[in-house]
This record gives sequence, structure tokens and C-alpha cells, in this order.
Amino acid sequence: MNIKQIYAYEIFDSRGLPTIECAVELENGVKVYASTPSGASVGSSEALELRDHDTKRLQGKGVLQAINYINQIIAKKFINQPINALAMDALLIDLDQHPQKTTIGANTTLAMSMALFKAQAASQGLELYELIQQVSGTLQATMPTPLFNVINGGAHANNNLRVQEYMIIPRKPITQENHQSDVYIDALHAGIEFYQHLKKHLDGIGQSTNVGDEGGFAPNLESDKSALDLLQDVAQELTEHTYDFALDIAASELYNPKLKTYDLVQEKNLSAQDLVNIYATWCKSYPIISIEDGMADTDVDGWKILTSQLGQNIQLVGDDLFVTSPMKIRKGIMQKTGNAVIIKPNQIGTVSQTLAAIDVCKNNNLNIVVSHRSGETNDTFICDLAVGTACQYIKAGAPARGERIAKYNRLLDINRILHG
Repeated sequence: MNIKQIYAYEIFDSRGLPTIECAVELENGVKVYASTPSGASVGSSEALELRDHDTKRLQGKGVLQAINYINQIIAKKFINQPINALAMDALLIDLDQHPQKTTIGANTTLAMSMALFKAQAASQGLELYELIQQVSGTLQATMPTPLFNVINGGAHANNNLRVQEYMIIPRKPITQENHQSDVYIDALHAGIEFYQHLKKHLDGIGQSTNVGDEGGFAPNLESDKSALDLLQDVAQELTEHTYDFALDIAASELYNPKLKTYDLVQEKNLSAQDLVNIYATWCKSYPIISIEDGMADTDVDGWKILTSQLGQNIQLVGDDLFVTSPMKIRKGIMQKTGNAVIIKPNQIGTVSQTLAAIDVCKNNNLNIVVSHRSGETNDTFICDLAVGTACQYIKAGAPARGERIAKYNRLLDINRILHG
């Protein structure tokens, strides 16, 4: 089926900043839409997010230049052509061959790329995850396990916590024989119950229940460890569920590259080994099963220490370290830095390159966490991506705020389709 029309325009993300929405209309009148997210904690090697930098308009954050690339250049290449998302992705990559998309921006190419995949799925009468499953060669689509972000700190909140995300992972009891269709639903319910109970708990101890960028609460606490104590208290009160914990340290934000040291709320001037020792102590005291960005992306020696000492028992996830780049993931495998990978399509700029990164992870037995960004829209593409590639985990934020709940509700839709 041919593409009849393509057009892009500005919308606003969950932080009230401009972003791109791209619409593709097929010759049968069907329209699809895709919009790109934006990160606050950004890896140094991420692909460029193209902004106008016109200080007289929207604080320089406008994306009119990116939109013009789509409307004036890209659209002319694809209109009246048969929809073929993979082939068209290749043309998008050819338009900007720099790995960081420094010419036209990853937000430009990703909005177009996501819309093309949605359009092809619609033209073939497929769910988006079904098309992704086909093109990725995934044998069976499966539901990911959600990591619920319940406390925000770092670059995601206006509080004193240095650790960026405290997440809970509802654990299915070994003795419980759930039907497959219930697994995601039970996890979602357990996440919602934890979040609501945490809100009451914070209110009861006189702490703020204001939230950060990703919907997690943003209290001021005496230490980063104190947030783990809060999670532990709430988990022990919710006896009908069992929870594991996960952390996104976002250590690049804590790192002094000149001194090669890290600062937490209480603990200062930490060497990489000092920081690993703190993580080890936390992991003994709390049910932590995953630590993301435990070292700065430039601290390769620190990553090696972390992986060698904790990698046998803890999932060590690289985000800033890998930035969804197949080349960087392969390098990390060789250097033995981390044992799992965050996948964020806007870090690389097209769906096909994202699928290539996922393929590298699968071929090397690395766990995969498909992730949202702190500046989100209601677009649910990452849900279909996680299901269609059978990734182990998904990060979509707290079970709160429309742009996060949209993801959890899309996963409910997919769960119904998969399991009835």
C-alpha cells in the first residue's frame, strides 16, 4: 500500500517542552501518529536531539528545524511510495550517517521511523508488536516484567537524593500457579498498590508527595540509603505481595572526571571501589536485583570493578555506557562492563538500528530493559517494541501520570490480545 501523505508538527512532552509528532496517511485513508521523547539525564554519546536554539521562541527548545526536515525533505522521498519501513529506515540513515545524527537529529529520524513502522503494521492489518516480531525474527512475543519507578531523585526531581530512580519489581511467588494471562496484570496491580501505599506512608511521616519527572515521589531524605529503607518499610506492610528493588544510579551525574570520584548525599569523594562497596552493602540489606548506570559512562575501569565484583549476582545495566549502540554494546561485551542493556530508541535514532542493538544483546545473552525517557508523550511504541522482541523488562515510570499510564494500559491491551 502506498503512502499518501506525511507531515510533522510540534507537540509538547510531559515536561511541557516541544517535541515532534509525525503523521503518515496511507492511500486507504488510515492515519498513524508517532511522537518522540526526550531525556534529562543524557549519555555523552547519545544521538543528537535537534533543537532550534532560537532564544526568542520556547526558550530555544523549539523543533521547527527538525520538522522542516521531515516536511520538506523526507516526505518527498516517501510520498506515493509503497510502505516498507525497513527500506525507508535505510534511507533515513543515509540522510545522516553520523552515529550521533548530528545533521538532522535523532528526534527527526525517530519520529519518521516509528510512524513508518506503525503505518506498515496498519497496512498489513497487524498489531505493531506483530510486525516488530516478524522483522526482528523473534520466535514468540512475550510480556515484559515492569520496573515501577516509585521514588525519583537526581536529574529527575527537585530534591536532595542523588540516586535517580528507585524502582520496585513485583515478584511472582514460586508456589503461585498463575495463568500466563494473569502475570502482567498481577504485576501491575502489585505496582499500583505499592505506589498508593507509599504515598500514604510518606504523607504519614510528614514527607512531600510531590512527584518527579517520571511520576515517582520526590522526598528530601537524610541519605540515598534512606529511600531504600522507605521501600523496605512499605514492602513489609504489603504482605500479599513480594517485591524486589532496582536502582538507576545515573552515576555519570555524580562523577567528577578530574578527581575520578563520586558523591552521594552523605558519602563524598568516593572512589569506584568505595562506591562498589556501598552497592554491595545495600544488596546485602535490601532485595536489590538490578543496578543501572552504577558507574559513569566514561569510567570504564570503574565498570570493570563493578562487573567483576557484583556481576555474578546482580543485573548491572548499562544505559549511558551503551546508548543503544550495537557497536558500544559489543565493546562492552569485550571489556566485560555490565551484563544487561537499556534500550532507548531515541538514543540511536531509528527503529531498525534499535532492533540491531537488541539483536546484539540476544546473541550475547544480555538481559534487555526497554525504556521510556523522562520527557515523554502518550506514544506507546516502546510497549510493542518490548513485546515484539520478547525483552525481559520494561521501564515506563511510576503507575501515575497520563504519559506513563498510557504505556501500562497499552500493555494491558497487548496482554488481552496475547492471552485472551
